[in-house]
Amino acid sequence: MELRFDRHRRLRSHPALRSMVRETQVTMQDFIYPLFVTHEHGYHPVASMPGVMHVGLDQLDREIALLSELGVPSIMLFGLPQNKDDLSSEAYATDGIVQQAIRQIKKTNDHMLIMTDVCLCQYNPAGHCGIVQGDQILNDESLALIAQTALSHVQAGADVVAPSDMMDGRIAAIRAILDEHHFYHTPILSYAVKYASAFYGPFREAAHSAPAFGDRKTYQMDPANVREAILEAESDRKEGADMLMVKPALAFLDVIKTVRDSFSLPVVAYNVSGEYAMIKAAAQQGWIDEQQIVMESMIAMKRAGADMIISYFAKDVAGYLAKKEY
Repeated sequence: MELRFDRHRRLRSHPALRSMVRETQVTMQDFIYPLFVTHEHGYHPVASMPGVMHVGLDQLDREIALLSELGVPSIMLFGLPQNKDDLSSEAYATDGIVQQAIRQIKKTNDHMLIMTDVCLCQYNPAGHCGIVQGDQILNDESLALIAQTALSHVQAGADVVAPSDMMDGRIAAIRAILDEHHFYHTPILSYAVKYASAFYGPFREAAHSAPAFGDRKTYQMDPANVREAILEAESDRKEGADMLMVKPALAFLDVIKTVRDSFSLPVVAYNVSGEYAMIKAAAQQGWIDEQQIVMESMIAMKRAGADMIISYFAKDVAGYLAKKEY
């Protein structure tokens, strides 16, 4: 008896053919590398994130040159201040750590696209993303400082500002102050859909930004909600956001897909510290094939609809892609 059935394996029979029919592509142009810059000299490892470093200003040129050589087109810049105060004054100081780093990078490598994280959390002792009064994080009173921080970054030379604080109205406040100072063409990448997630744990060590009390659930989103993500993203679009971020990524691929299907703006996935640390830890134990897991994860984010990926794996991915196996 002759059996008649579909032979899907035909298009999987040769590596070149598999590559030619691949529906989702990952390239280095997709990546933004998070970079932690510090006043301290040298490189300082982040214990919970193997391979991730605090980079001193004295090593910044070397680090940017390495990233450029690897083909990483963009960085997301985070700063570790020398001092913290209740008004997060080093966040928007002309000689703040991020502002110094931006100017230094622009002098030596103007081709690197500099995105900056705009937030107050690592600059105040409470470790919260807005002004604190008692046990309350004040929304409206925080907007002026957040907007001033974004302006100071752009005045130093930042190409894109990315507010991560999740205060209502922050995009409108930033767009207004940038336009007022004639920075009409500077894009805003909004952390539009940012969940109150346990996946941020290692980052808070890296950025020295753990809350001194309570948590961030009054301003970051409930992981159970997806309709709320559309409301957040739509508000930011109306206020002037040019790109929309979903954070975290792997546990929220459905949200990335929903945002992609709902908006025409570019969508950015943040492959966060906890996602990175878990893969690194399992690989160190020999439990997984790190390269395969990393690339499957990146493909999943792209397949869900992400146009760009912020990832601590960007350097590793550069090596994988150089092997031309993906």
